[in-house]
Amino acid sequence: MSLADLVRVGGDRVIEHANAGRLTTYRVGGSVRALVTLRTASDADELIPLIVATNLGMLAIGNGSNLLIADGEQALVAVRLEGDLSQFSWREVADGVDVVAGGGAALPILARRLAADGVCGFEWAVGVPGSVGGAVVMNAGGHGSDVASSVTEVQAWHRDAWRTWTRSELDLSYRHSALGDGDLVLRATFRLTRGDASESQRRISEIVRWRRRHQPGGANAGSVFRNPVDDHAGRLIEAAGCKGLRWRSATVSDKHANFIIADAGGSAADVYGLIELVRSRVATQTGVTLEPENRFVGFTEMA
Repeated sequence: MSLADLVRVGGDRVIEHANAGRLTTYRVGGSVRALVTLRTASDADELIPLIVATNLGMLAIGNGSNLLIADGEQALVAVRLEGDLSQFSWREVADGVDVVAGGGAALPILARRLAADGVCGFEWAVGVPGSVGGAVVMNAGGHGSDVASSVTEVQAWHRDAWRTWTRSELDLSYRHSALGDGDLVLRATFRLTRGDASESQRRISEIVRWRRRHQPGGANAGSVFRNPVDDHAGRLIEAAGCKGLRWRSATVSDKHANFIIADAGGSAADVYGLIELVRSRVATQTGVTLEPENRFVGFTEMA
């Protein structure tokens, strides 16, 4: 099998030489050899094996909210989930509410819809501008909770086969799971609880207000670095004198130092260069080597 086979079978589901940078929240970066859009489980069953057979490597883009793709064209096939694979539903069970969500479902939309129906425990996700699939892979979280607190089962492509994972098999910890590069989350099931809709919506509003007060807008990908144990990356970056630091077309936010803003028309190289510069200065000034939370594609791995 070859890329030509994928293009032939995929038809309008495949776009060659697609601009992938614009699909990320940094809004900078290069292209990929092909972009595949999957809308149904049948699409996934048909096209994922063909993607793997190209030997180009598969990149799950999701909402692009934690991703920086290098300038130029990357020899990868990127995958986005839409249609049925971005939908969700829930049902009452004996000890709560089971929520089944496609990997392409947007976390803020899911959080708001659940809160409006009085399904509680997912309010934290309203402030995370990613997809369910990406959230599972990195065990996304915030405001005192995370994916690990409620996920019960995940169906994902892993090592050339579909597999169903239990929570324990996912090996979830802070911003970590057993899933990684080349894996694709098709759907996930969460066990939540029934509660008071007005209280849940109040919590949603509180989180949104907090985010607006403390985090910047603009073209960014959320927290760049993971928080070290018993500390905060933003505090360390500010202590190293990097708040507001500019490198060409990228700037460390004046509002929250663990966010980097990309200028319109800027480059991924500038964003990455600033990330490396901040990491180096923090290590020199504080002795702490920050670990990136952003995912980098097409760059030399940070030491």
